[in-house]
Amino acid sequence: MVRIDSDSAEAIAGNEDLVTEILSRIPVKQLIKFKSVSKSWLSLISTSTFSRIHTLKNPSSSISGLFLRRTPTEFQFLSIHANSSLKPLFYPLNFASDPAGIKYLQSCNGLVLCSSFRKLGYKTQYYVYNPTTNCFFTLPPFTDESKTAVFGVNLAFEPSKSPYYKVVCIDIYDSRIGAWRLSGSTFIAPFDMVFDNGVFWNESIVWISPHGASIYFDLTNERQNKMSDLPVLDNWSKRRFRYFGESCGHLHLMEIYGARATRFKVFQLEKDYCNWTVKYEIDLEGVVGAYSEMVRSYLDVDDSNYYAFVPLLVVGDKNGVDASLLLHVPGKIISYNMRDKSFIELVAFNDDKKNKGFGWLDAYPYIQSLAPVC
Repeated sequence: MVRIDSDSAEAIAGNEDLVTEILSRIPVKQLIKFKSVSKSWLSLISTSTFSRIHTLKNPSSSISGLFLRRTPTEFQFLSIHANSSLKPLFYPLNFASDPAGIKYLQSCNGLVLCSSFRKLGYKTQYYVYNPTTNCFFTLPPFTDESKTAVFGVNLAFEPSKSPYYKVVCIDIYDSRIGAWRLSGSTFIAPFDMVFDNGVFWNESIVWISPHGASIYFDLTNERQNKMSDLPVLDNWSKRRFRYFGESCGHLHLMEIYGARATRFKVFQLEKDYCNWTVKYEIDLEGVVGAYSEMVRSYLDVDDSNYYAFVPLLVVGDKNGVDASLLLHVPGKIISYNMRDKSFIELVAFNDDKKNKGFGWLDAYPYIQSLAPVC
């Protein structure tokens, strides 16, 4: 054990650069507790300069929980770790006093993009929110050159490369300069492209359409590019669920065909955007056997049963070895290991009387981060 005498301790404590170097290496969860050590530590840790330094040195992509949308403005936080001491919390999303109410749009590496609901007489406000620090920033209005119709707003944040984020619409808001500017190029998109469900991956915003077209916007060169169409395994009219999201640097896609399907594939896009490969093969027969409430009945006598489950989130690791799939089955959230096909129950909803079918658009991953929002 190394002993430090009082004079040395005082010298270290009085050296702000040295204290910054030490504290910037502390994980977020412990660092937040350190705010109560002294007023000087509280002041240092709370500065945006320290937050940016800490973000660059601790660019964690590890998902520790998720926010589930229970109602348009109310969310439930769930820990994704088994036997967690955290109890599910049900609370309204009210970090800002917005008369129209606030909704989540996108979660990206520790930051969350939110907006107010459309309400007659009120302009739509957009917010960048850090749920770890409970800090938020209200984005300024779009530039005069922007069109009045907004088809989608997306957040881009890669803490391993920069402590600054970008918000992409027709314009780009760059937190480094604190202003909107027009993007580098315009493009013609497929008529059914879903711009409000973009995913940030590989330094780009990626969008997909219901009919298989897919494009991405390269943020480095500010240029739109077409990428490989989505894989088609069966009759498109029978697709049941879709999952499209990023985890630990990988972009994943799921298509589930038919109401009786318990086996399906998880695709992963190559970094060159040219090929979707099968990364995992899912078999939920064991899950159905353990949760008989998943078997439901149709009114159609020709198709008497279907399986009630919804993929919520892929929780991966850098190597993709122990990736898991979070599933909502009636009244419960379970974690399914995509490597060995084992599963555990994370939480049961006592108030889930209507067995609300959460979808992947209702689940927002939570990553601890000190990243500043302004």
